[in-house]
Amino acid sequence: MEFSATNIILLATCLLVIAAIIIPIVLVGYIYLKDRKQDQHAILRNFPILGKLRYILEKSGPELRQYLFNNDRSGKPFSRKDYQNIVMPAKYQKNMLGFGSVRDFEKADFYVKNAMFPKQQDELEVDNTEEIASKVYDIQEDNLLSRKESLQDKSIKPWLLTDDNTVVIGPSSRAPFRVKSLVGMSAMSYGSLGDHAITALSKGIGMAGGAWMNTGEGGLSDYHLKGDTDIIAQIGPGLFGVRSKNGEFSWELLKEKAAIPQVKAFELKLAQGAKTRGGHVDAEKVTEEIAHIRNVEPYQEINSPNRFNEFDDVPSMFSFMEKIRNHTGLPVGMKIVVGSSDSFEEIASYMKESGMGPDFITVDGSEGGTGASFQELADRVGLPVKSAVMIVDQTLKKYGVRERTKIIASGKLFTADRIAVVLAMGADLVNVARAFMISVGCIMAQICHTNRCPVGVATTDAKLQRALVIDEKQYRALNFLVTLRESLFRISAAAGLTSPTGFNPEHISYVDEQHRVKSLDDYYLQGEYSTSR
Repeated sequence: MEFSATNIILLATCLLVIAAIIIPIVLVGYIYLKDRKQDQHAILRNFPILGKLRYILEKSGPELRQYLFNNDRSGKPFSRKDYQNIVMPAKYQKNMLGFGSVRDFEKADFYVKNAMFPKQQDELEVDNTEEIASKVYDIQEDNLLSRKESLQDKSIKPWLLTDDNTVVIGPSSRAPFRVKSLVGMSAMSYGSLGDHAITALSKGIGMAGGAWMNTGEGGLSDYHLKGDTDIIAQIGPGLFGVRSKNGEFSWELLKEKAAIPQVKAFELKLAQGAKTRGGHVDAEKVTEEIAHIRNVEPYQEINSPNRFNEFDDVPSMFSFMEKIRNHTGLPVGMKIVVGSSDSFEEIASYMKESGMGPDFITVDGSEGGTGASFQELADRVGLPVKSAVMIVDQTLKKYGVRERTKIIASGKLFTADRIAVVLAMGADLVNVARAFMISVGCIMAQICHTNRCPVGVATTDAKLQRALVIDEKQYRALNFLVTLRESLFRISAAAGLTSPTGFNPEHISYVDEQHRVKSLDDYYLQGEYSTSR
């Protein structure tokens, strides 16, 4: 029997139709029989098909909420609007909006006081002498079903502090750390983030100039040094990067790190806002390279101790800091989570009594992020950054030691208005972490601890990291940081200041839910405000 082309097409179509009917029936039947017999899930045992649909919807729930059901302000830990406030400056170096703010003005909150006669741009104390060669996206087409944009060269201003306004950390140390940016990168370890992300951030922040990146407790890696950026080398309770094979502190390795020109300071990590305990890294993230940097066994889970074994009280901690400072010549600070005003009293008191103490204190709020933590620690332990910064600032002033120590605030401070408020509350500098992750591609999948980050940011998997193109993402980190600094000068001008270093409590108002207005300096640290946003 001969088959014409028409008959062959007709036969193939019939077979496809039959397959389209039979295969789903067979698949549904298999699922039905399999789930009816299993004894682990009650809903599947009684209602196999509807139960399977329920689990599919439950599994895709986070994505459905993020993209379809949450409004622009409701998502946590970052809303869609928060996300856009990071991505737009990073990609396009723009942070304009149209029509009006979507902020809820009925809620109690802090506001920057505007001056009757704001400063003009030519009155600002800013260093824009050397422009930076960057790349930004230019949108040619943006329709419902099509979008076309291309990366274009652009020369941008750096928006650095002037020499007179430079923040000096550890002025009494042999090598003070001079900072010309009020914003830098918070502690993010290589291992928590992949080498592509760390490299892109290092290069981008280095191009911006004046800022810093903190290594995180995982230790200094070659990727942190890829860009021309200053480094704060963090030392956690696990002593990664400065430990011997048997886990003891190594003064030789410390001296090696201090000799690297980019390393400007050391930070002892006592606690982190999202986990007031030692750090954690899943075994699959501990590659041979990461194990070598940390001097641990590869592909084994890492749990840092809850605290340092080298000291167990404030006097012994200060002695340890002093020894590091003398050994390296560099400033030494500490990262803390404040639990109450009483808990910081001992530190400030002993600073006055002994004449010793940290050159800087990183105050991490409980709203801060992490690669991996436990729910009860992230949700309920430690104070939010605004309350904590005011406690530290006021307690240091109470004991007359405030001028010896710089305060670095950390905790969802990713826009200029948030930064201005916390600077007025007592911070000298600000750390940013998750916003920098978003700038290089993070989509907030919230699976950082699994090593399965779909965009190659929080993973050491080489296949997944392929998504993160360093030569493109480095410019996003650069643009985000520079735009943030420009915005900070803009809000300073609106407040009548020539530099954001001039913010203090008199520049902030607090409006309660009854719309009563008080100046921050009228009731500073008296507990009459809410830190919710």
